[in-house]
Amino acid sequence: MRKIQDHYFKKAKQERYPARSVYKLQEAQDKYRFLTKGDKVLDLGCHPGSWSLYAARTLGPAGLVVGADLQRSGGRQVEGGAPIRWLTADITAPDFIAAVRDIAPRFQVVLSDAAPRTTGSRVTDEQRSLELARQVLAIAAELLAPGGALYCKIFEGEDFKEYVEEVRTRFGAVRIVKPKSSRPESREVFVLGTGFFPGRQEQ
Repeated sequence: MRKIQDHYFKKAKQERYPARSVYKLQEAQDKYRFLTKGDKVLDLGCHPGSWSLYAARTLGPAGLVVGADLQRSGGRQVEGGAPIRWLTADITAPDFIAAVRDIAPRFQVVLSDAAPRTTGSRVTDEQRSLELARQVLAIAAELLAPGGALYCKIFEGEDFKEYVEEVRTRFGAVRIVKPKSSRPESREVFVLGTGFFPGRQEQ
């Protein structure tokens, strides 16, 4: 297990990403190709910025990445990649969607590697992760363009299947992704929704 962690940590350092978490996005992109050239991408919980940087490289100069996090993530840009707008903001704040719309009204992809502050209580942490994932889904429902995609982290708990069903009410296809780069002991998984259709309400 430690060798696997060392491998991804060293690889991230060599490829100039601030965290090994970038490979959780790269693995899904390699398989499902939901990021395409020229897209606009909203990256929620972006700190320290690896996902935003990877997305910018993938989208190319015609794209746009908006990275939002409570922590300031710096102003780093990718040469030859999409411009990145870094927002220091609370994604649960009532004015968050309006602040994002000031930059772009619609996005082709919403990403989220956001996680709650852990308490040490598995049940509490899973519940907080669920609440955060539901917030991400609500933001995606407001800001995704038709046909868009959502890739969202969640801790797998007893209400996980219920969340997946909520995602199904908004997307044509839903997949559960467990990247190899996730630590084996972690309960995190990623829900990938593609083919967003606006206007259909949860049952």
